[in-house]
Amino acid sequence: MQSDRVLEATVEGVIFQNSENGYTVFTVSVTNDKEIDGELTCVGMIPNLNEGEFLRMTGSFVMHPTYGKQFNVADYTKSVPTSLSGIEKYLASGLIKGIGEKMAKKIVEEFKEDTLDIIENYPEQLANLKGITLEKAMTISAIFHEQVHLRQAMMFLQSYGISPTYALKIYKKYKERTVEIVKENPYALADDIIGIGFKIADSIAYRMGISEASNYRVRAGIKYTLSLATNNGHVYLPRQALIEKVFELLNVSEGLIENEITSLMIEKSIVSEVIGEETCIYLNAFFYAESYVAKKLLEISLNAIDKSSGMEEEIEKVEKELNISLAVNQKEAVINALINGVTVITGGPGTGKTTTINTIINLLKKEGLEIELAAPTGRAAKRMTEATGHEAKTIHRLLEVKFMSEDSNRQSFEKNEDNPIEADVIIIDECSMVDCLLMFNLLKAVGEGSRLILVGDSNQLPSVGPGNVLKDIIASGAIKTVELSEIFRQAQESAIVMNAHRINQGEYPEVNEKESDFFFVKRLNADEAINTMLEMALRRIPKSFGLDFFKDIQILTPMRKSALGINNLNKILQQAYNPPKHHKSEFEYRQTIFREGDKVMQIKNNYATVWKIYDSGKNLVEEGTGVFNGDEGIIERIDKQKETMKVIFDEEKVVEYDFTQLDELDLSYAITIHKSQGSEYKAVIIPIHSGPYMLLNRNLLYTALTRAKQLVVIIGSFDTVKQMVDNNRELARFSALSYRIKKFSKIFGNSNL
Repeated sequence: MQSDRVLEATVEGVIFQNSENGYTVFTVSVTNDKEIDGELTCVGMIPNLNEGEFLRMTGSFVMHPTYGKQFNVADYTKSVPTSLSGIEKYLASGLIKGIGEKMAKKIVEEFKEDTLDIIENYPEQLANLKGITLEKAMTISAIFHEQVHLRQAMMFLQSYGISPTYALKIYKKYKERTVEIVKENPYALADDIIGIGFKIADSIAYRMGISEASNYRVRAGIKYTLSLATNNGHVYLPRQALIEKVFELLNVSEGLIENEITSLMIEKSIVSEVIGEETCIYLNAFFYAESYVAKKLLEISLNAIDKSSGMEEEIEKVEKELNISLAVNQKEAVINALINGVTVITGGPGTGKTTTINTIINLLKKEGLEIELAAPTGRAAKRMTEATGHEAKTIHRLLEVKFMSEDSNRQSFEKNEDNPIEADVIIIDECSMVDCLLMFNLLKAVGEGSRLILVGDSNQLPSVGPGNVLKDIIASGAIKTVELSEIFRQAQESAIVMNAHRINQGEYPEVNEKESDFFFVKRLNADEAINTMLEMALRRIPKSFGLDFFKDIQILTPMRKSALGINNLNKILQQAYNPPKHHKSEFEYRQTIFREGDKVMQIKNNYATVWKIYDSGKNLVEEGTGVFNGDEGIIERIDKQKETMKVIFDEEKVVEYDFTQLDELDLSYAITIHKSQGSEYKAVIIPIHSGPYMLLNRNLLYTALTRAKQLVVIIGSFDTVKQMVDNNRELARFSALSYRIKKFSKIFGNSNL
């Protein structure tokens, strides 16, 4: 196999081209290497490639198992053809609508080597040819100019290390102004192009020789620091903390940072507010979202209904119909949910949240009210549907997500103030997972007169996104909240439930009781813990409990890195359960090997992704869109030639991923406890040995336990388990929602305070 070859060639044909990322399969005639006889197949990221173009390519020869010898293009430069045959093929390639083979031949015969110069600079001369009007001539020239601008932009961007995929995205955004904009302010890329963050933009600026003290750089650094803070759960940063972080990032004077903070405030890109004795700096969108959530919750809470009489009798009837007996605080929750504009129902496992919600739904249905059920993730919505017998949607689906561009991350919602959700009552489950921006969009779509019921366990981990919404709402004291605290007899028989409550109260779990569903297996080090985990997951639990490793058992761990982190555990579990075989195709993406037969998880919501369901005869029977954070599937096929991966979700939904989308997938033999939120598994195995003190805390362990229905096995160090129980310190989040609700409630005259 040869490497680092340079080939000069004319493009003979384009076999396949992905318009989104520029991945292209094409054939060429090589002009600088006589050893290569005939047409050569090449593959690489070369956007907008057309027949007849001339390429200078750097790359290596590879042997594809199906398609044979190919040239894998790592880098290239592109130029228009110079030979008459090349020019003719270029024009006839379909590049310019309205020019086919005959017209291309006629134009080249007329203008010879001057053809492209005529098209670019003197298009009116084309109108002298039969069949070409002046209008058509000008259109041909405009399309050709577009290709010239694209070629110039691609070459310019790639000279600064920007990949063809991102270069194409940049050109689609800025068009013919690409070079001008990027030269003036490369930091604009961080704002405008998804996937190009501050650090990439900063490296481009450095290569361009832009000053470290550039105003553009400092402003971009401030916004990047605030954006990074939202990724860590913060809605704002204290001013001094922001200045220190920006100084650490940029190494410029604090005075310059202060000046640019002021400039951004004048531009209204950021907002500063004094809360107590602290000056808080927000990105504009988060300040507006937090303020709106506080006001709208209080507005909805005014939608109270006076119907206290006769409610006890109605509840008793439903109890008889459902053959249940509600506890005192369950009845309190039901009554409040029926009369208040906003009600929060919170409680741990075994306290009857589902029974309470089912009672509320039953009573609302008897009143003939329209109800919508929703949860933050697809898995949580599916669980809600199974528990209530009524369809639950993801919040995004309830809000009818739409996309502002080809980038699925840029989304808005059809449901909003002008087009609210058509429901009398909206019930949202797993509210601990709802972040500030999602709550903002949800509340915008709650119409006048609609009521809201928020359900969740406030002791679970907070949302992955910014804010601490459920806890802040409860802490405000301004929104009616009922905590379910009584553990029902059936739940008391579960060591999982009882240990979860012990942990939540700061007590150590009781382990290894007879006929228990909760076990601890002591192991002295990480290697022993891993070996025991493999034995438990692949052999002992499936044999003893009749559970399937793929469908029923989930490994949960606190972290990504370390010997017991998901990065290492997934490699080990993949090797044990799905080792490489000659008939199984695989592809490595960012140090993760994906292999046919692997268990994978979607790790971000993508509501634009298409899924399809086929019958046994491979006929399409259903089609839809949306793959959700937490959805798990199996890799069925990897096609390296087309650079696609086919994944089967829910045993029937077929989704085809482009290789550039693989950042949306991760191996899921083992997942972090954070990623398990909203999910439920028959059996959970938790390997724990040691780790950072701040990461190993009580609510992380509590969340892990409450993911299991039938069995929990903790493997490792009980001292670490004790450490987690003792550590009730959560990572502090800068959020002011509770403060704002209290502040606005005084204006609303809220009686709950």
